Amino acid sequence: MLKVLKNLKKSFWSVVVIVILLCLQAAADLALPDYTSKIVNTGIQAGGIETAVPKVISYDNMQSILMFSDKDDEIINEYTLVGDTLDDHQEKIIKKYFGKDYKVEPNTIYVLNEIKEEKEQELSGIMADSLMEITTLKNEETANKIKEKMTANMPEEQKAYIENMSLMEIIQSLPEEQRDLMVGEFTKYIDNLEPTIKEQAAVASVKELYAEIGVDTNKIQNDYILLSGLQMLGVALVSMISAVTIMLLSSRVAAKLGKTLRDKVFKKVIGYSSKELREFSTASLITRSTNDIQQIQQLITMLFRVVVYAPIIGIGGFLKVLAHSNNQMAWIVGVAILAILFIVGTLFIIVMPKFRKLQDLIDKLNQVSREILTGLPVIRAFHKEKKEEGRFEIANKDLMKANVFVNRAMSMMMPLLMLVMNCIMVLIVWVGGHNVDQGAMQVGDMMAFIQYTMQIVLAFLMISMISIMLPRASVSARRINEVLDTESSIKDKPDSEIKKFNPEKKGLVEFKNVSFRYPDADTEILSDINFTAKPGETTALIGSTGSGKSTVVNLLPRFYDVTGGELLIDGVNVKDVKLKDLRDIIGFVPQKGVLFSGTIESNIKYSDDNMEDKKMEEAARIAQATEFIEGKEKKYQDEIAQGGSNVSGGQKQRLSIARAIAKDPEIFVFDDSFSALDFKTDSALREALSEKTKDKTVIIVAQRISTIMNAEKIVVLEEGNVVGIGTHEELLENNETYRQIALSQLSEEELGKKGGE
Repeated sequence: MLKVLKNLKKSFWSVVVIVILLCLQAAADLALPDYTSKIVNTGIQAGGIETAVPKVISYDNMQSILMFSDKDDEIINEYTLVGDTLDDHQEKIIKKYFGKDYKVEPNTIYVLNEIKEEKEQELSGIMADSLMEITTLKNEETANKIKEKMTANMPEEQKAYIENMSLMEIIQSLPEEQRDLMVGEFTKYIDNLEPTIKEQAAVASVKELYAEIGVDTNKIQNDYILLSGLQMLGVALVSMISAVTIMLLSSRVAAKLGKTLRDKVFKKVIGYSSKELREFSTASLITRSTNDIQQIQQLITMLFRVVVYAPIIGIGGFLKVLAHSNNQMAWIVGVAILAILFIVGTLFIIVMPKFRKLQDLIDKLNQVSREILTGLPVIRAFHKEKKEEGRFEIANKDLMKANVFVNRAMSMMMPLLMLVMNCIMVLIVWVGGHNVDQGAMQVGDMMAFIQYTMQIVLAFLMISMISIMLPRASVSARRINEVLDTESSIKDKPDSEIKKFNPEKKGLVEFKNVSFRYPDADTEILSDINFTAKPGETTALIGSTGSGKSTVVNLLPRFYDVTGGELLIDGVNVKDVKLKDLRDIIGFVPQKGVLFSGTIESNIKYSDDNMEDKKMEEAARIAQATEFIEGKEKKYQDEIAQGGSNVSGGQKQRLSIARAIAKDPEIFVFDDSFSALDFKTDSALREALSEKTKDKTVIIVAQRISTIMNAEKIVVLEEGNVVGIGTHEELLENNETYRQIALSQLSEEELGKKGGE
């Protein structure tokens, strides 16, 4: 897989941008639960007041706070008693809390100085107890109960005097020892409270103090919720834009990787010799170039989000939970992760073997489909449609069973994981509800915890999804690498060892003790082949089926390499020249005529798109193709269907011959290329061809004696050996193998007559 991913270097900067955007999106997504918590805890429950530090406080309330605190200096040093003139900071605070037109009476209001957030949090902890104490004592019901208890044993005169005083005034008038004792009782009670309850009560105290001095607490709450909501919306917008951009870039990177891999695989396959093509099979190479690369492309589209985003969200969410002041429910996250890993791991073990098999089954289905579609005329001729339908059904059913198994396993995963998510959510609400009831947690914190847990679970869900895609993509990557890593057995030598053709031996073909065996074969197909084909002459190869005729001519353009002896062209061993240079001087017409989709013109001009029309028309005339071309509605612009399916076998052969003639090479090789032609067309074509090739080397493989009997040299092959070389007359007289072939096609009288001609 890593070797395939190396091809992403062409999209390096896109990948960098994707990674940066993923980090940005993850940071935004991790920030959203905090905003939810703040809106619920601070905006709704606390009325928009963030800490137990009043930004403005009356002189009397400040004195009360100092009375209940043992850290007077630390508190009073952070406040300024507003006088006749206001500095910029004080004016800003007064306008914010009292309005633009509010006039502050000198020495009645304290304003909090500009301090850092850390210092404000520290000050909040110092003032929280004092704030709770004074608001508790200011509560009418609580104050009356305390006063009743204090005056229970007092004389009536003193009791009447105290009843007209507030509880705070009574406490302030007490002797220091009694006052400290009473304050100590309150402090002891408050210290036993849960931190969350204490914090909420202290913030509520600040709200009451604000209300006492005329601050609009509703405005504070509304402003806080609006500001936090806008911030949350902005963060969500950043996350959305990042996500959309990431998907666009990921799709582009994946598509570019797919294009790169297809280019590489195609170029590699184009350079394969017949040996490699036989090893892989055409159907498998098609699957590897399409389906396998598509699997990689789909993986890459999702990979960045999983490799970068999921770990950031998973780890970041877990750290957020641990770092939170209320982290007593962190164990629930661990339970969720273990449950997900168990489900995914089990499915992974079950499904993985099927993924490996799936691509092989696709290969098999493609192969069967290709064989049936290619051999359709034969299937119909033998009325074997039902049999082939059965063969296709077996391959199709095997693939279906594998797909059904995989899909069933995959379809189970999502409901199971959703069950885990819902159970975890219920567990959080259950445990969190008890914590909220006990004052150990605030509602907003529980909501944030639910969001963080869902983010962590979703991160593992994403990882589990990619872990299911990864095995199949890994199999596909291995199959692609097999193609890319397989070197062609036929390739050019290093430039320093490359030789040039000898111009003095132009067109000369020499077989010197040539032997050949197919890769992994036990026996040789050709043994000790010796003959020479000269320019200006036609050299013909004939023999029974399987004698090695086509194999001999396939050695000329190095479709295969000789395994023994030497094959020389233009005086140089074909292994010592560049493949391009070698194939440029050979016009090869294969046994089976091959045409490409396009037009008649594009097929004849295949060797040179810029070829003159005159040259094309001359090639068509020599190949006896002019008659049927002129009969077409669009003539040379007439369409050729894929594989030449809209022309007959004879027309296909003539166009293939015209293509080779138009190339005008040094050496013409016709591998039984006249078999589909009638005798009249065959004779006319060879007569026209002889004029065109009088200075060229012509090598013909043929089954018909009439096609080659006028050749200057006929090479007779039998079981991979040369059993005779000579002219038609010489071989009839001296070679029994040739004579038997000739007599199987023509009578003694016809042979004598044709020989005389």
